[in-house]
Amino acid sequence: MSFDSRSPRVKRHTPGGERGQASIELLGLLPLVLALALAGFTVVASYTASEQAGEAAQAGALALLQGETDPRGAAREALPASTRNRASITVTGRRVRVRVLPRTALPIPGLAARLAGTAHADAGPSAP
Repeated sequence: MSFDSRSPRVKRHTPGGERGQASIELLGLLPLVLALALAGFTVVASYTASEQAGEAAQAGALALLQGETDPRGAAREALPASTRNRASITVTGRRVRVRVLPRTALPIPGLAARLAGTAHADAGPSAP
């Protein structure tokens, strides 16, 4: 008995109702995947805003320690140029407070304000 390597192909019979089902399932999951991706980007943006606020507050406090006259300017210079317009810097005595609003991917009103990064840095007691 010999086998022919050119055996006839077996056609699979798929019922008409299941044709294209994977495409429909993918389209159904696409909004969920996009929402999760946007939420992930928003969390990363919030964390980045907190880190940037902390670095800027430390730069402002360091400027106070070094006797500079513009700790607000030092804090602003420590921020990336794209973040400076979304930051508020307050200097009260020898304490520097920086608040940075993240750039959020989700168009939800008030979300950036809720996820803003705020940091405080203290330059210590004033020199005698």
